[in-house]
Amino acid sequence: MCEFKVKNRSDGSQIAEEILVLSYTDSHELVLKDVLGMGEKLDSALILDVNTLNQTCLVLQHPLIRDFIELILDIDKQKISKSRIENFIQKLKSL
Repeated sequence: MCEFKVKNRSDGSQIAEEILVLSYTDSHELVLKDVLGMGEKLDSALILDVNTLNQTCLVLQHPLIRDFIELILDIDKQKISKSRIENFIQKLKSL
């Protein structure tokens, strides 16, 4: 069984350690759980790399990631609207 150290891609800091479960909720939050089932939720994060050899997981966090994931899922379901795209574009412009 692998216990992962989860690191933030932006600054290399360690977010969590001894993580057994990495999963997304229905609302697209990233959940990290340890052997006791305790953990934390990352509101807007994307798993970039999972390395079982050195037992690390690299995560990118940014306020737009959750919106981006939802946008991509809507595109995949062919349920995307013009207003949804325009809303995302406005968020990009405000950066």
